[in-house]
Amino acid sequence: MHAPVSRTELPAPPVAQRKPVVSTHHGVTLTDDYAWLRADNWQDVMREPALLDADIRAYLEAENAYTQAALGSTAALQAELFQEMKGRLKPDDSTVPAPDGPFEYFANYVAGGQYPRLCRRARNSEGEHVLLDGNAEAEGKPYWDLGGKAHSPDHRLLAYSVDDKGSELYTIRIRDLETGRDLTDEIPDTRGEIVWANDSQTLLYIRLDANHRPLFVYRHRIGTPVSQDVLVYEEKDIGFYVGLDKTLSGKFLIVDAHDHQSNEVYLIDADKPDSPLVLVEKRVHGHEYQVDHHGDRLIITTNSGGAEDFRICETPADKPGQANWREILAHKPGRLIIDVAVFKDHLVRLEREDSLPRIIVRALSDGAEHAIAFDEEAYALGMSEGYEFDTTTLRFTYSSMTTPAETYDYDMAKRTRVLRKRQEIPSGHNPADYVTRRLFAPAADGETVPVSILYRKGTPLDGSAPLFLYGYGSYGISIPASFSTTRLSLVDRGFIFAIAHIRGGKDKGYHWYTDGKLDKKLNTFTDFIASGEHLVAQGLTKRGRIVANGGSAGGMLMGVVANMAPDLFLGIIADVPFVDVLNTMLDKDLPLTPPEWPEWGNPIESAREFEIIRSYSPYDNVEAKAYPHIFAYGGLTDPRVTYWEPAKWIAKLRRLNTSDNLVLLKTNMEAGHGGASGRFEQLREMALDYAFALKITGLAAV
Repeated sequence: MHAPVSRTELPAPPVAQRKPVVSTHHGVTLTDDYAWLRADNWQDVMREPALLDADIRAYLEAENAYTQAALGSTAALQAELFQEMKGRLKPDDSTVPAPDGPFEYFANYVAGGQYPRLCRRARNSEGEHVLLDGNAEAEGKPYWDLGGKAHSPDHRLLAYSVDDKGSELYTIRIRDLETGRDLTDEIPDTRGEIVWANDSQTLLYIRLDANHRPLFVYRHRIGTPVSQDVLVYEEKDIGFYVGLDKTLSGKFLIVDAHDHQSNEVYLIDADKPDSPLVLVEKRVHGHEYQVDHHGDRLIITTNSGGAEDFRICETPADKPGQANWREILAHKPGRLIIDVAVFKDHLVRLEREDSLPRIIVRALSDGAEHAIAFDEEAYALGMSEGYEFDTTTLRFTYSSMTTPAETYDYDMAKRTRVLRKRQEIPSGHNPADYVTRRLFAPAADGETVPVSILYRKGTPLDGSAPLFLYGYGSYGISIPASFSTTRLSLVDRGFIFAIAHIRGGKDKGYHWYTDGKLDKKLNTFTDFIASGEHLVAQGLTKRGRIVANGGSAGGMLMGVVANMAPDLFLGIIADVPFVDVLNTMLDKDLPLTPPEWPEWGNPIESAREFEIIRSYSPYDNVEAKAYPHIFAYGGLTDPRVTYWEPAKWIAKLRRLNTSDNLVLLKTNMEAGHGGASGRFEQLREMALDYAFALKITGLAAV
């Protein structure tokens, strides 16, 4: 073992030039010393990374070299962690085949393969027919990501989309499944989503605008030039995105225009894809609804009528408007309806109450309900509706922080379940060796924050153990207490692993989300700090012995808590962190800015919202003080959190930090928001994160 490293033992770190750019908003003058790191041609760089300005590239590469030097002593540890994590993955893993008519479809890996293969076989048979081999498609490419994929209703064609830059610009191709060859149809610059009409000749897809926003739905007919594709829907509000779906019944194609808190849905007859859009209910600020189909009616999940945690209604399919909605399941405060699936004879909902999920099955014939629930203190539950409408089989997955994922087929009529797959850990895993618990941290305003923890039996609970605390807390996204093979590498080395289910997610209902956004955003950050302090108060760790981690909006959380409570944390790992919040929200041309205003506020229009964001924006609040160890990740082609956000943040931190702790930046020059592609390369990035955590806690072997 060795003591944590300090920056005084390293070569001099890169120093970014200061080139002040001054702007004034609502009478307030802002000075940005590092605005030059934002490439003027960022749209072009998304498509072709080689076009990045030479000075910017030189700085990012210097930071990468410094990080490599700072963590060079962990090279053997990184390799060890990588092999451990890889050893927990089944080399030839496969999903459970999902039936659809004469076939059942699945994905699998071959030993040593980085990317999935899409396969099918005759129903209830053995063997496989490989439809698309990701390893062959990705050969020779530094980055490859399979986006959307959908087989045609007649099972003759496969539409799939690929991004080979990390910029989330997907090209759609169509494969003839009899010959195994792609047709000449090739559709560039799409979002990646694909839905087929019932004629198996027509598909809908989404195009992006020049600023990377998915605003246009087009219709393509197989064999016709892409230039002749028909614009089906154009979203005029740049604060909204469009999405595509299809009802499980196969009756309707769905176009959904949405931001983070409002939406409107249009339907197209899947048998008549040339027919006009039919609006279900026009958008109203704060109204969210989901549409399913059953017979001559639509099933609507909605938060209308004050149903904060959602209720379920029905309406005649030919009279879809809200005036005709009739409630079939009333709203129950605190019981959040997360998802609904409608089958021929059953309506199924995934809901969460008291921060734990359950599945409720409802017979459509008489409304009788029963629950699928579990006994562990904290667990994760998910359901998959599959491809088939006329079935009594529901597929669901279960896991906990100690229990590997289990996939079940559940007969909704007989109320019986069959275990179809248990996640295999080739290197071995005994759940009895680990403990998972759920604690509740008191917040200053009287709320309690759920915290899920995992540790290995025998780990000292006297405060001496280091603790890894993960958080997100935005967009209503809840972080499940699910199984992870990677975090075992920390827990087996003496860490306690914790997830803080903070406000900004929906872990305790929809109000948990609204209490962590806009003018209540501060709750997200104070909840995370309260979680850390409660774990200290419970004697699980000590102040200054916590390594915090979050990515994207969770990376913003990392930046804020580093400013607010630097002494609580030993280290901060911020993955693709949204840390330049004020400048980004003031730049309406960036891809995500207008759609993000409902989440953070619009500082262009509102002086009050400008001040709220300015009060916590990590980059704007860096000051001369002692910061914990900080490690930030960025992705050069990331359209969500642009690479210059972590780069600017680290440059400013390095100038103002008064401690000798490490301040590190690593930019993946060949990837975007999701990091490296390929299942093994992603593990290498995780191994680097964990090596950093082990190094600063003194648990890394020499």
